[in-house]
Amino acid sequence: MKPIDEQLALIKKGVQEIIREEELKERLERSLKAGKPLRVKAGFDPTAPDLHLGHTVLIHKLKHFQDLGHQVIFLIGDFTGLIGDPSGKSETRPPLTEEEVKANAATYERQIFKVLDPERTVIDFNSRWMKAMAAQDLIRLAARHTVARMLERDDFHKRYQSQTPIAVHEFLYPLIQAYDSVALAADVELGGTDQKFNLLVGRDIQREYGQEPQIVITLPLLEGLDGVQKMSKSLGNYVGIDEPPQAMFGKLMSLPDALMIRYYELLSDISPTDLAKLARDLETGAQHPRDAKEELAREITARYHGAGAAAEAAREFAQIFREGGLPDDIAEVVLSTDQERVWLPKIMVEAGLAGSTSEGRRLISQGGVQVEGGKISDVNAEMPVGGTFLLQVGKRRFKRVTLKSDK
Repeated sequence: MKPIDEQLALIKKGVQEIIREEELKERLERSLKAGKPLRVKAGFDPTAPDLHLGHTVLIHKLKHFQDLGHQVIFLIGDFTGLIGDPSGKSETRPPLTEEEVKANAATYERQIFKVLDPERTVIDFNSRWMKAMAAQDLIRLAARHTVARMLERDDFHKRYQSQTPIAVHEFLYPLIQAYDSVALAADVELGGTDQKFNLLVGRDIQREYGQEPQIVITLPLLEGLDGVQKMSKSLGNYVGIDEPPQAMFGKLMSLPDALMIRYYELLSDISPTDLAKLARDLETGAQHPRDAKEELAREITARYHGAGAAAEAAREFAQIFREGGLPDDIAEVVLSTDQERVWLPKIMVEAGLAGSTSEGRRLISQGGVQVEGGKISDVNAEMPVGGTFLLQVGKRRFKRVTLKSDK
């Protein structure tokens, strides 16, 4: 294992808060002295089938601990997924079916190994202990926490104050997440900033069961490609880790310059020292933002698709866009719809690239329309909702279009 100072430097990279840092340092010192790795847990409810880069902020931090020689536990909340995490919700969240949870969990198992080392990763499911828990055991667990403490949580407090219903089962979610830490004897638990309350309940419940309380590490919620909202598939501002390399590379090249350092910090393997140098070079002009963005796009694309695919995606991007005179600043358009797919000529009109759908059809039939560098020849072409793409009309008109569902 590396010296404590080196471990702390990597662990703290991109972290929002550590509770408590002095406890983490002490735990690391004991681990190093005894040659016993820490048990580091992060839980993911399989509420959707695909992971995006926002999810990988936590997964990448798990990789940091893994690289430092610690035991990583990727916990799939197949039991808590049936409840639905109420964090940040203004109303009771509808639970998923067991079939939906199982299907989504299967994709998680496959996708996480694009980051983590499968030989050194423990995958567990909290149904393993929760389904075996008798009713009286669940009651004993509930008796170790109070309603008053639950109502200290901001979202619960706001709903209570506004007389918005809070279902009893929602109070069980933080308790079960906390008991997961007991069942796994976790030394450290990672979570987004919106999970802080639940992670702290884990410390309390571990004490109740006679365990040393876990260290809580929270990480920021990654902004999406729009630079404003949290990365989300429903907002269309995401980069999915299963997307084709060309699409992934192109989306990352559209990242606003102001977000580059944040993406480097939360998603890349860059060292804290090199990150500080990059920030200085960008500020002084010693490094061009486009070059830094390309390095980031190459690194992330290579992580999920391999170095060869990343190099080919970079070559295609340069050939199609840079050599074709792609402007540095491309206007972004967000279009909302209640449909699952939208007719391309209609998109062209709403994006200001055609005066009418008839003109849009004519431009397509003349071969003057491209999507992500590929020429569109079908006047009936439709685009799926929930994604972002580069739309080009002629040689000089570009828009980056996001199709957002308003369902």
